[in-house]
Amino acid sequence: MGRKIFTYGEEFITGKGEILKNLKIAYHTYGKLNREKDNVVWVCHALTGSSDVFEWWPGLFGRNELFNPDEHFIICANIPGSCYGSTGPLSYNQETDKPYFHDFPDITVRDIVVALDLLRKHLGIEKIRIMIGGSLGGFQGLDWAILRPEIIDQLVLIACGAKISPWAVAFNESQRMAIEGDPSWKEESSEAGLEGMKTARSIALLSYRNYLTYKESQAEPSDELPETFKASSYQRYQGLKLSKRFNAFSYHILTRVLDSHNVGRNRKSVSDALSRISAKTTIIGISTDLLFPAVEQKYLASTIKNAEYFEINSLYGHDGFLTETSKISRLLAGITRTQAVLEPCLI
Repeated sequence: MGRKIFTYGEEFITGKGEILKNLKIAYHTYGKLNREKDNVVWVCHALTGSSDVFEWWPGLFGRNELFNPDEHFIICANIPGSCYGSTGPLSYNQETDKPYFHDFPDITVRDIVVALDLLRKHLGIEKIRIMIGGSLGGFQGLDWAILRPEIIDQLVLIACGAKISPWAVAFNESQRMAIEGDPSWKEESSEAGLEGMKTARSIALLSYRNYLTYKESQAEPSDELPETFKASSYQRYQGLKLSKRFNAFSYHILTRVLDSHNVGRNRKSVSDALSRISAKTTIIGISTDLLFPAVEQKYLASTIKNAEYFEINSLYGHDGFLTETSKISRLLAGITRTQAVLEPCLI
């Protein structure tokens, strides 16, 4: 159940024609492949996630959860560009004899999907019973189901859309501006840009949550003027917390990955691309999501064949895909059984 590393022996060529040599993909597996080979659950993680899905998606994945290693063979891989074992900006670049740093090539969601499909082949997985992802993870699942429709039986997409919106790009650019404004950002050091990344994370939180979230959790206990506002401390804490586990190079590159998302690119159209999906698709929107509003999930449901839409009420906005695991578990309980019938609902 520990982390494993897959190394691709050939040159990995990105969609823009750039080359990554000795591409490494870190991954976790939980449970065992059954005799029928029909119990694979593949998890695609979001922006700062890792391959250890039991760590970052508790309540949905775990020993006693809906997706558990006793019933399922669960696979989660760390995406290229990240910093949890897969090839990323701090990885060694054979061409320069030092880490990539700023020279790490631009990659797209589709590049990531192509890379993860190499891992799938390496593991000998011919069929994925359920593929699930939220946010950037949903982007991956969506593009993968278009690229390789024959391998996925059930697709679960949470809080994502068919293409990135100008609104989301604006948030991402603001975060990158914060990193680029850090005087240390130009340095070739693993610590470069960390102060800027703290600010970037603070900006991101405003898109992950909403007015009611902060009103409920960060309101002052009295009408007296505080020395430090709870909301101020919270923003600084979240920035510091991320800086202890992530690096600014990966954050910068992965926000650009988000910006690359458009299933219609280099295809006939968005709707034509979505029409290629053959998996039975469960789409979950979050009523208070400001970053990828429910209208984006409703469009997916109206365009993908054999798709059903569900909507969750949550205080936590976009972050509801991580926090509302009990509601998501109830919605998804049926798809872990064959011949499941799900009725659209609002939780």
